[in-house]
Amino acid sequence: MNESTEKNAVVLLSGGLDSATVLAIATDRGYRCHALSVDYGQRHRSELLAAQNVAGAMSADLKIVKLDLRTFGGSALTDDIDVPVEESEGIPVTYVPARNTIMLSLALAWAEVLGADDIFIGVNAVDYSGYPDCRPEFINAYEEMANLATKASVVGNRLTIHTPLIDLTKADIIREGTELGVDYSMTVSCYQADDEGRACGVCDSCRIRAAGFKAASVSDPTRYKSD
Repeated sequence: MNESTEKNAVVLLSGGLDSATVLAIATDRGYRCHALSVDYGQRHRSELLAAQNVAGAMSADLKIVKLDLRTFGGSALTDDIDVPVEESEGIPVTYVPARNTIMLSLALAWAEVLGADDIFIGVNAVDYSGYPDCRPEFINAYEEMANLATKASVVGNRLTIHTPLIDLTKADIIREGTELGVDYSMTVSCYQADDEGRACGVCDSCRIRAAGFKAASVSDPTRYKSD
């Protein structure tokens, strides 16, 4: 493990493969990790239980915030819209409007309270679904905004948003997480997982996840509904 910084960090933890890897990375870097999950009315609610299991396994504090984005809808994850089972062009209907903006804002608020100068988020701009709020340009712009809008920044404590996965393939992410001891059987990535966290195997997220394990030559521990 790297030399401990003995600093607090807020880590956005969905319960999926990427965020679990990010939590492991932040822990390995010596941060005291405060994991933040958001119950936003998502279709795949079993990911919240997965987040609890992952946080517990990595000895991270966990806070779950309730925020019902079904009030707005507009996504297959927060509205009565079918999750697509075929690849499509453009931004898919599983994009949740402003989700990462909202979640980063919650993380920013908690970071100020904790006196933390670091936020970790598992966005990825390589093997992803084309979401606009996963791009480096968005993260850079948000970080600049955060360093204008907070009391902490006014007194000289600059916030850094860490995106350790942003340039990695899914296979690279899985390899790194495996080296750090992440138990991926705990994670839920499927957009329409059942209450037990079993994956559908056909949605976009399932396809990307399965291809990642295959490319990484790592055994896929995903539980499927058809098993």
